[in-house]
This record gives sequence, C-alpha cells and structure tokens, in this order.
Amino acid sequence: MQLMRIVVVGAGRMGVIRAEDLAADGRVDEIVITNRNPERAAELAARVGGSIAPWPTDTTDPNAWPIADGYAVTTTTDTHADIIGALASLGRPLLIEKPLAMSLEETDRIIDLSGDVTMQIGFQRRFDAGIRAIKDAIDSGRLGVLYTMTLTAHDMTPGSPDYIAGSGGTFRDMLVHDLDLARWLSGSEIATVYATGHVRDNPDYAAANDHDVVAVHLTMANGVPILISGTRHDPVGHDIRMEAFGSLDSISAGLNHRTPIHLADGDLNVDADPYGGFMDRFREAFTAETSAFVDVVRGERDNPCPPEASRAALAAAVACEISARECRVVDMTEIG
Repeated sequence: MQLMRIVVVGAGRMGVIRAEDLAADGRVDEIVITNRNPERAAELAARVGGSIAPWPTDTTDPNAWPIADGYAVTTTTDTHADIIGALASLGRPLLIEKPLAMSLEETDRIIDLSGDVTMQIGFQRRFDAGIRAIKDAIDSGRLGVLYTMTLTAHDMTPGSPDYIAGSGGTFRDMLVHDLDLARWLSGSEIATVYATGHVRDNPDYAAANDHDVVAVHLTMANGVPILISGTRHDPVGHDIRMEAFGSLDSISAGLNHRTPIHLADGDLNVDADPYGGFMDRFREAFTAETSAFVDVVRGERDNPCPPEASRAALAAAVACEISARECRVVDMTEIG
C-alpha cells in the first residue's frame, strides 16, 4: 500500500491535537510539521515522531509548501485565505479549523479559491458519540416526527480581553457550532432567527460590544423550532448538552456523570468529574474527526463537513447579530 504523508500547518493548540491524533492513526506513515516558529515545530515533531519543514517565505506560493497526501491547516483564521489558496493548487484534501473566515465575503472567496479540492471543516461536535447518536436516531426514524430540539452551550471561563476583542463575537465564535448542529441534525436549512444578547456579569464583553449571555430561537425550513442557550461563564464546568424530542421518542447527549450541573431533585449521578473545558469535553470527538479526515485522504468516504456548512453556520451567526441588535426576527433570505 502507498505510504501516507500528512502535513500539519501550525503547531499551536489545534496543531498539537491534529499531530497527536495523526500519530496515533496507524494508517499515517509520516507527519510533517511546519510552523512560523521553527522551535515550536521541532518540539511538536519530536513529540509525535514526525519531521519538520521550513515555514514558507511566501505562503501564497504553492511550490513553497512540502508535497503531501493531505494537509491539516490549524493556523489562525486571518491566514486561511493565503494558505488555502496555495495548498488548493496542490490538489490534495485539506482539513481546516473553523471558522473558514470571519466574513461571508471572505468565506465565499476562499471557497472559490479551493475549486474542486476537498476541504473538511473542523466542526468536531459532529463527531461526538452522543451527538452522532442523536443524528442516527433522527435519520433512522426512531424519534418519529421531530418536534423540537434544545441545545445548551456554556463555556466554563470567560475569555481574556484580547481574545474577546479578536474572537468575532459570541455568535460567530461560540454558537456557530450549535448553528451548524441545528442544520445537520434536523436535516433542514434555517428559515428564521430570533436572538437576544446581554452582558450580565463580565464587562470585558461590553467593552468589545459583545455578549456574555445569549439565547436563540431558530425556525427550520421544515418547521422544527430549535432553542439555543449560550453563556460565556459556567462556574461549575464546561456544559455542552442537547435534547431532541419526537413523536415516538426523545433523546439527550451530554447528560452523564461528568455534566457540570447540580440537580435540585438529586436523583441522577452528575457532576462527579466536571468537564474542565472544550478540549476535555470533546477530545475524543477531535480524534474521530481527524480519523475521518484520514478516511477522506484515502478515498474511503465523502467529505463529512464541507465548506458550505461553514458558510451556512456563519450566515446564521450574522443573522443572530442583526436580530439581537435590531430586536426582530431575521429571515435568512435577508442574509443571502
């Protein structure tokens, strides 16, 4: 069998995750790390038994990048256009961390740059075992007619002022995952959005014209209403849960012995070892996502999360911002 070589572009937090998971995947023969900081690249390469390649002087030049069977792009969002434009010219599958871009215009430009090259977007929640079980229950008809869904997204710790200022805002940075799941799980496009946002406790969000508490009501094109609750601070832990209700059954994900919540009636074993952050909550999902990318590189499966999904979730986040600002329902046809 032909050897597989994957290049990890970037050696930050997500670069480490992708490199570790690729190293643990027995189908990957060689991992190459390239990073703007060569010392960090060398450290990560040593950790996973990989090699390093120099960071290109001109990231827009396709010939400056090492040749590989696939590329995991883990650098900051503002670098995506140049890097993806160059790598797409090499014609190999790409795994891109979300978001693809901060604006719809830039997202469309990157999608155009990629042409026919496969770009798998990093929405790791699609690979969480519990969330996938909800997807299977809906698609199989086990729930019957899908009535409604509720999604909870509570960060454990507020971001630093610098992070908040550059995050793109709570709807685009945090709830974009839930907006993606709304479409993916329901099998329908978002028709209308009504969102509210306030600063309840952390003034750093007010300084950035952002929110630390948000709520969203979605109406899907198939009529399913979906409710999303989002907060930037949960003193108990990192809490990501969801429930789906249908005419035959109901199902939940994220409610287990590690769920960071205290029960008033106290008859369930929860909060035994609360999730300490999104990496703790979704570490296994990241591994499954990386494995799926290897499947894509090997030609064994279709792209499980195409760039159009990233665009649709971002468009919904933009609609949330408009709705919260103007205190009205936004029809997705307004966004384009």
